[in-house]
Amino acid sequence: MVGTAARSRRGGPAGRVPGHVAIIMDGNGRWANARGLRRNAGHEAGEEALFRTVEGALELGVRDLTVYAFSTENWRRSPEEVRFLLEFNRSLLLRRVDELIDRDVRVRFIGRRARPVPGRLIALMERTEERTAHCSRMTLRIAFNYGSRAELVDAARRAAEDVASGALRRVDARSLAARLDDPAMPDVDLLIRTSGEQRVSNFLLWQAAYAELVFTDVLWPDFDEAELARCVAQYADRDRRFGGAQDRPASVEDDA
Repeated sequence: MVGTAARSRRGGPAGRVPGHVAIIMDGNGRWANARGLRRNAGHEAGEEALFRTVEGALELGVRDLTVYAFSTENWRRSPEEVRFLLEFNRSLLLRRVDELIDRDVRVRFIGRRARPVPGRLIALMERTEERTAHCSRMTLRIAFNYGSRAELVDAARRAAEDVASGALRRVDARSLAARLDDPAMPDVDLLIRTSGEQRVSNFLLWQAAYAELVFTDVLWPDFDEAELARCVAQYADRDRRFGGAQDRPASVEDDA
């Protein structure tokens, strides 16, 4: 996380910039339908929104950005849309990974890497991780075939197996966190959901336990650097107590 003495690239105090921002990218279908287009056109438009957001996060000094690209529940969508999303994500990695490397952005994936995800997509995901492993300005995590409940089930299963084998003596919060999809992922500071929906949809339930939540009416394809900055400004105005409390009696001036 950015040190308190550091400053963001916009010149603001780094202590007011969230170290880890997570985004539920919602509203592609509604954006497309409002324009008389098929849902897939919204997904295509969402690509530029993602890269605008990466640029905005880099400018602000965000160190970790995690986006919800494809959930374990998204397999229930129409076969046409699922096929498009799988191929679209593969194409995106082929076309845009060099831009991320140029910006010194490391890419990591979280989620289950097994069928029904195509093997060639898994191979490309792993290659992207290898190609960007040296990058250090920001880590972009892409949640693909991801569901937080599935992640927690998998972590619990790994812990149980390690207990049975004698590799683990005690299951606690630390040992479970060490068996999540990416144990190096820091806790989420700010979780944003676009399109006006106000729910977390099985996204980073463990990592976002104390995250500040910001819900914006902006549909994902219209999300940009300015909207990200507005969400971060809301975060900066919050008082984060992490379960603690502090008396703050009103002053005479406050009552005036």
